[in-house]
Amino acid sequence: MTRRRARTVDEVSFQLTPMIDMTFLLLIFFMVTQRITEQELSVPVRLPVAPTAAEPERIERDLINLDGEGQYYIGDRPASKEEVLAHLRVRFENFPPLQIYLRADKNTPAKKIREFVEMATEVGAIDLIFGVYAN
Repeated sequence: MTRRRARTVDEVSFQLTPMIDMTFLLLIFFMVTQRITEQELSVPVRLPVAPTAAEPERIERDLINLDGEGQYYIGDRPASKEEVLAHLRVRFENFPPLQIYLRADKNTPAKKIREFVEMATEVGAIDLIFGVYAN
């Protein structure tokens, strides 16, 4: 007589703890990024209206604001031309290729917008999006 050894059946279970941890991490991530986005857009800028405006495909861009008097803002913090240029250089070194989203007020002097475009070109920006309202 041959004796058969009884097989033990290992129960396969779903581990819930890692899923809960991941959920909390995602929740914290989205809370933090939402706050940053709201701060960057809190600068009082009245965007111009463009009848042919189109929404950009990607929104992972560095945001620079330019108010009606020509004052630069990195996010919601006022900055000088030199600070903006230094910020763009650092961003290009750390996260190439540099993509920039410029929110310029409709009353911003064209000279200041051209100055910013030249700075973006100097640091090597490959994509510059101008914020406008669609008509």
